[in-house]
Amino acid sequence: MGVGERELKSGKNRSDVAIGATVDIVLKKDQPTGRLTRGRVARLLTNSSTHPHGIKVMLDDGQVGRVQAIIE
Repeated sequence: MGVGERELKSGKNRSDVAIGATVDIVLKKDQPTGRLTRGRVARLLTNSSTHPHGIKVMLDDGQVGRVQAIIE
């Protein structure tokens, strides 16, 4: 990793996803295309500690999807 680069976490571990974090999620309707939506986490909806497709969250604007990357 070079100077100024940060490793993005995948979002498959619940412990890595925090309320208020900025994340990229894939919405259910966007799963075929993989289109990502960025937002801030309002609620964690997945109860298990890990999920192979990403932890399901609700963003502060009400959209629900699975975390693909944790930005900050």
